[in-house]
Amino acid sequence: MEPETVIVDVRDEWEFEEFNIGGLNIPLAEIRNKRHYLLPYDNVIVVCTNGVRSRVAVKDFCRHPELEAKNLYHLKGGILGVEE
Repeated sequence: MEPETVIVDVRDEWEFEEFNIGGLNIPLAEIRNKRHYLLPYDNVIVVCTNGVRSRVAVKDFCRHPELEAKNLYHLKGGILGVEE
């Protein structure tokens, strides 16, 4: 059974390698070419450093019919905004 939820980190590869909270690393510049990776999931949570790139990515994902039925979220404030 496929997992229902995926975290997508849209930061650059070097940022993801430096620190990440898991999930798929699909840099913002590559999201249009790699959005097919999201098809198996019902819920997509997009993260970045401060919430700007993740918001852009979710807005882009919303424009594509194959992702219309997905629950798309972005982490407001990004990874830096999460209090431990």
